[in-house]
Amino acid sequence: MLTIAYQGEPGAFSEQAARAYFGPRARLLPMESFKEVFEHSMTHPSGFGVVPLENSVFGSVHHNYDLLLKHHLHIIGELKLRIQLHLMAMPGVSQRSIRTIYSHPQALGQCEEFLRSAKKVNTIAYYDTAGAAKMIRKEHRHDAAAIASERAAKTYGLSILRRNIESNHHNYTRFIILSKKPGPLKNAQKTSLVFAVKDVAGALFKALAVFALREINMLKIESRPHVGKPWEYLFYLDIEGTPAEEHVRQALNHLSELTRFVRVLGAYPYGKTIL
Repeated sequence: MLTIAYQGEPGAFSEQAARAYFGPRARLLPMESFKEVFEHSMTHPSGFGVVPLENSVFGSVHHNYDLLLKHHLHIIGELKLRIQLHLMAMPGVSQRSIRTIYSHPQALGQCEEFLRSAKKVNTIAYYDTAGAAKMIRKEHRHDAAAIASERAAKTYGLSILRRNIESNHHNYTRFIILSKKPGPLKNAQKTSLVFAVKDVAGALFKALAVFALREINMLKIESRPHVGKPWEYLFYLDIEGTPAEEHVRQALNHLSELTRFVRVLGAYPYGKTIL
């Protein structure tokens, strides 16, 4: 049986993404940290991982970019999940009784307008949206609420007081699927890679030109500090096409001549958007 690791408690958005990608029969394993998700994917014979990589409102999840470099895993798929955030509390509790709201820092930030309008209510950052819902149920908190998913409310038996309190309703998170083995190139449509440029004038311009010269569309570029090498940077890139195509293969070969190193992180199909 497939085992799919995700970060967070049952009811987390990562669990929802994993279930949407792998289906109802897959065995899902909640993990405390993203690092554990990567390690499970590396060591378990039938293990996969699902982690968020970027949010349309808050941007990239930088820690997971760093973990991609550290672990020799392959991105074999992606999924874009609509993030809908709800205010929930113990059954019978009214919104007027709420004195404290718990949630993940990003979720609190995504609900800034609603929280600003809440009078005499404190907000406290928690490690996980679903974890906040779980804590309120476990401790029978009648003066507190959580901001989490509808799935979390059902999982922990909480009542939703206000629905869709996120400030921007065009709020999506892109999740990637991790595996020890690469995915089949015949179904792939895009490629993710990472490279480090040489310390010479115009190095990044020349590196990106290998794609422009071959009319390969760049979908995303992200820079990250190269850990252990102060003031040096890594560049993560998503492009259209795969190494199975000659012009992409030529571009990657050309890139390797101009850079310190290049590593393909995975080639995979465009992900579905789950509303």
